[in-house]
Amino acid sequence: MQGVARQFFILGIVLGIVGMMLGISMAMSHDHLEMPVHAHTMVVGWLMSAVFGFFYHMFPVARQNKLASIHFWLHAVGIVVLVVSLYFVIAGNEAMEPITAISSLMVFAGLLLFAWIAIPIINKA
Repeated sequence: MQGVARQFFILGIVLGIVGMMLGISMAMSHDHLEMPVHAHTMVVGWLMSAVFGFFYHMFPVARQNKLASIHFWLHAVGIVVLVVSLYFVIAGNEAMEPITAISSLMVFAGLLLFAWIAIPIINKA
């Protein structure tokens, strides 16, 4: 695995570990208040990052696109800020809501950029 494919997959692994640690912590404490953070970390963090990584690995032409690096950074910064800020929002810090909203939009913009990169490649395959 090279380039952005490798970056996405490593990001996914790290977020998968963080998400599992949060899930285990909730199970041990019997406090499931942060379930939405766990779910976002596992699905948007681990799963989506891994899918992006596999796509860029399977289609090397996609990872050569200069937009692929922008996609990685939009997603990486967006998801890390999203899960951290969401943790604080759920814990009662409403002042973090605008940060959560902005980071959600970053992740969404990253997905739209991925669609822009991936759909033409998939249509040619």
